[in-house]
Amino acid sequence: MIKEEVKIVEVGPRDGLQNEKVILPIETKIELIDLLVDAGFKTIEPTSFVRPEYIPQMADSKTLFSSILKHEDIVFPALVPNKKGFLNSLDAGAKWIAIFTATSNTFNKKNTNATIDESLKRFDEFVPDAIKEGQTVRGYISTVFGCPYEGETSIDEMLRLCEKLISFGVNEISLGDTIGVANPNQVQVIIQRLKEHFDLSMMAMHFHDTEGMALANILASYQEGIRIFDSSVAGLGGCPYAKGASGNVASDDVINMFHKMNIKTGIDQDKLHKASRFILKALGKEGSSKFFQANEGRKS
Repeated sequence: MIKEEVKIVEVGPRDGLQNEKVILPIETKIELIDLLVDAGFKTIEPTSFVRPEYIPQMADSKTLFSSILKHEDIVFPALVPNKKGFLNSLDAGAKWIAIFTATSNTFNKKNTNATIDESLKRFDEFVPDAIKEGQTVRGYISTVFGCPYEGETSIDEMLRLCEKLISFGVNEISLGDTIGVANPNQVQVIIQRLKEHFDLSMMAMHFHDTEGMALANILASYQEGIRIFDSSVAGLGGCPYAKGASGNVASDDVINMFHKMNIKTGIDQDKLHKASRFILKALGKEGSSKFFQANEGRKS
């Protein structure tokens, strides 16, 4: 008997592929998204409206968007770094966008060439317009559990940023373990602080699996009341701050864990396996997902 339900936000087509060295043709990306929709994902992060010279993997964002709008009932939040990205997303027909900042000034400057407060000023330049135009806005906060440059980061700064993003009108905030260093005790402490100030129903967790701790951290988050989790098909993406390390936690493993716990995700695991097999073949690589590898062995 299914006793509970979680929402899985599939970030592979954007956060996964932008960290892969292979630049895929747009037809492959569209087919991947079609397969993920068929598997049951209702929220899929497809691309980002960024400068192609910085992230060439996302250079086809406008064309890609026009090709996936056929899925009218699917939420497609596109990442936008600034007002120009927002205007491009609007021109492409995006109904959902995502904005991002960090709890570390050093990380934020290296990632977006802006301090934390400068990034907030950028949001103020276009987020009110986005909401006025009918777009729904998701927010990301990186380095919540640790920074590759500054080490431990401030929970109070995370809480300040959550409050700021909510004041801008975001409907959901994803808290990122950007370098995959979180542990379940730390997760509990952070979520308990969150509960004191915010409604957990609008909070998501975004764990990387750099040290193999992502599932443990997701379980700890679930036990503390979080019901939204970001993950990536087949574990797509690396960790740019840890050479050779895996990046995003694999959707395959997250969904397998929840299903074994009798918790509903809305995802068909056989169809997800098909999507994972497809994209891994296109990239010419083996996936990091333990469940995918085990399931592939059973199917061969």
